[in-house]
Amino acid sequence: MQAASSARGPDLPETRWARSGELSIAYQAFGGGPIDLLVAPGFVSHCELFWQSSDLTRVFERLAEVARVIIFDKRDQGLSDRLGRPPSVEEMVDDALAVLDAAGSERAAVFGISEGGALAQLLAASHPDRCSHLLLWSSFARLCRAPDYPQGIDPRELDRWREILRDEWGGPVSLGVFAPSRKGDPETERWWAQMLRSGTSPRGVVELMGLYKELDVRPALESITAPTLVMHRRDDRGVPAELGRYIAEGIRGARYVEFPGRDHIFWTEGADEITDEIEEFLTGARRARPADRVLATVLFTDIVDSTAQAARLGDRRWRELLDRHDARVAAEVERGRGRVVKSTGDGVLATFDGPARAIETASRLAAELPDLGVRIRAGLHTGECERRGEDVGGMAVHIGARIATRAEPGEVLVSSTVKDLVVGSGIEFSERGGAELKGVPGEWRLFAVAGPPV
Repeated sequence: MQAASSARGPDLPETRWARSGELSIAYQAFGGGPIDLLVAPGFVSHCELFWQSSDLTRVFERLAEVARVIIFDKRDQGLSDRLGRPPSVEEMVDDALAVLDAAGSERAAVFGISEGGALAQLLAASHPDRCSHLLLWSSFARLCRAPDYPQGIDPRELDRWREILRDEWGGPVSLGVFAPSRKGDPETERWWAQMLRSGTSPRGVVELMGLYKELDVRPALESITAPTLVMHRRDDRGVPAELGRYIAEGIRGARYVEFPGRDHIFWTEGADEITDEIEEFLTGARRARPADRVLATVLFTDIVDSTAQAARLGDRRWRELLDRHDARVAAEVERGRGRVVKSTGDGVLATFDGPARAIETASRLAAELPDLGVRIRAGLHTGECERRGEDVGGMAVHIGARIATRAEPGEVLVSSTVKDLVVGSGIEFSERGGAELKGVPGEWRLFAVAGPPV
């Protein structure tokens, strides 16, 4: 039995609900490939909020090119019914089968992520007719140490983690474990905190940690006959890679692939290489991909004292002012042959293929926007950026954002990389000394634009 969700955005898949016994399990299906791919989530999930992560959206869009992707929220999480306790792994399998039935899928490749890997392993072993392929990311057959399982983690470590999660729930708790490569990135931190809050409660996550202590599907490994791909990052901060190797050794014919990096979630560092591996496993080939990295100059602007100004003007007048600001910024960026990537609420992120044009644009905005009643600060950095659809990411973006926070009102602040690239342009700079940028290794020399040409 399925029930359609309320109105959704035009570019997002519709949320539906599958009946599993007396419970309703939320799921989405999207993509037009010839293979069904059921994604079993780990830790905490929320089908609709997944799409607010540009990293995860990019991976979903790539998977949807080769498969019909089916995602779902475990019972007691996200948009699924809540029982006040986490499900057993057998109940997770029942719910996954109910989702496959509701989505009209007789047989699917099953992709288990972290804790979802236990579900995937048991489903593959007990329902081989429903599982065409088994894929596992950063997963485990058992997480905690046991007398016959010395490679497991110390249960006391899980207890300490449980206390941290309970005490810090509501913020971007444990992002340094799940995605240390994104720690310090404001967009990721906001999304992660919101997804966790919406996915479950402090009590829910405490009880989930209790389930992790007991999960053990090791007896299922020898019964798995589906072609199996086991993937892990070498220095995974959440689940040691040794536990992934254990699974691969226990499943006949399993292929084990290890990637560099520390992130526990799969859609961040090196996500394209991981998705390539999944595509080749499912289809037998990798498609050539267009270049997704490009050298660009990143410009961040920020309206000075925006909160106080909004409070003083009121919502309507503040919105009108922002509209004028956005229109002026868009016009100047276009004049400088740049591209506005997105609004940051009280500023913008834009990219340019030339650093001099980026500086000139930022300088014009700093000089002209006070005529509208706003002052800005601006930060620029040049580096390799990762294309994510219409968005951009990568360390160059993080650095540009951090430099902008260092700028004074009305100031255009740049990295030494930008300064060095515009030698001979006639643009003058004043040195601002070395600075440590949050989340960015090393010390960075910063320079303020002191003179045109504009």
